Amino acid sequence: MDLHILLPFKVFLKISGVKRIVVDTNAGSYGFLPQRLDCVAALVPGILVYESKEGVEHYVAMDEGILTKKDEYVEISVRNAIAGANLGKLREAVESEFVNLDETERDVRKAVAKLETEFMQGIKKLRQ
Repeated sequence: MDLHILLPFKVFLKISGVKRIVVDTNAGSYGFLPQRLDCVAALVPGILVYESKEGVEHYVAMDEGILTKKDEYVEISVRNAIAGANLGKLREAVESEFVNLDETERDVRKAVAKLETEFMQGIKKLRQ
């Protein structure tokens, strides 16, 4: 699979040959393999795990966002992301930077995520 992680201001990661991806969504943790059906998912702050073609697992701490999978292409758009090999430090980064938001910002983010999801589902319906 091709994995692209996009931030509002730059391309954070662009890699080919990904064997599998595991992300945290608002419905729980999901794994993606190349044969999985196309889909759209709302992401919550957490750790993304992807396995490269060499069989090495890589970790990325991510803020809220949206994931789209079409054929062999997975695109993730998030507000912020931090890559690293130390899971303990990444978990701390998720908790300190992404989860501990004030209540107003949390409500705004929920509303925006809902709008983004509905928008993407509308586009998907138009293509069918």
